Amino acid sequence: MPRVPFARCCPSLEGTGRGRPGGPIPPAATLGDLPRTYDGEWAVAVAGEFGRVGVVGLGTMGAGIAEVLARAGLAVVGVESDPEALERGRGHLQRSTDRAVARGRLAAGGQRALLARVELTTDRGRLADAELVVEAVPERLELKRSLFADLDRICGPATILATNTSSLSVTAIAAATGRPERVVGMHWFNPAPAMQLVEIVRTVVSDPAAVAAVQRLVVQVDKVAVTVGDRAGFIANALLFGYLNAAIRLYAAGFVGSADLDTAMTLGAALPMGPLALLDLIGLDTAEQILATMYDQSRDPLHAPAPLLTQLVSAGRL
Repeated sequence: MPRVPFARCCPSLEGTGRGRPGGPIPPAATLGDLPRTYDGEWAVAVAGEFGRVGVVGLGTMGAGIAEVLARAGLAVVGVESDPEALERGRGHLQRSTDRAVARGRLAAGGQRALLARVELTTDRGRLADAELVVEAVPERLELKRSLFADLDRICGPATILATNTSSLSVTAIAAATGRPERVVGMHWFNPAPAMQLVEIVRTVVSDPAAVAAVQRLVVQVDKVAVTVGDRAGFIANALLFGYLNAAIRLYAAGFVGSADLDTAMTLGAALPMGPLALLDLIGLDTAEQILATMYDQSRDPLHAPAPLLTQLVSAGRL
């Protein structure tokens, strides 16, 4: 019997996204072809290139996102909660672009131009005329909901609001606003300047035009977009953390030692590092938090944190 590529086995599911009404997402090849579903102001914002983009939260991830956007020629407003955090964000930007210059990936003149395109401020009001705002604050649902409610008040009606959450419900975050159809997930990977992938997350009420506009932006900044419905862990984390959790369970059951487990996956599956080494890199506390968040949403046993993981975190072995 001939082998058939997996995508051809399920043609009815390709490009539609389970749980999403309305058929496939429109291609993002040209914004001029996007549907006009709102008033004239909204149509203009979606149909044109993004020019001014906000980033809220300038930790390692947020500063990296701001760097990528500015490198693509966009005017960026980076917002932090207080002057000390703002200076840390400025430091992240400076050091990251310094490394790019040292490695020959960015000219000194290009670095100066990039940094000049980033306005750093503690005033969220400076986001009022942004066409897109990307949130990159700590992974706490109530913090994100509070921020999105504030952004909904500050930003114009055409602004698209994007959350960089890696595991929380985009739908729950969007519900804190009066524009849930204009809220999407935009999950970047760390470090943003180096990692190519951006997961775009649509909810059941996301407007296809908003999703397609963000797809277009990802292409504009020279990244690769994959689009997924709002489910626990989206694509990468749903698969990755289920795998890591299974590795901990296998180790805890006494079937294999830690070194042999990692060696089996690096040599047998051609992965750059084994699951336990990767957990050390991520941080056991971070891994447990992501797993617990996904399990709370899905109740999938695959994502129920392994008892050994919870015990190690409780013992402070992070």
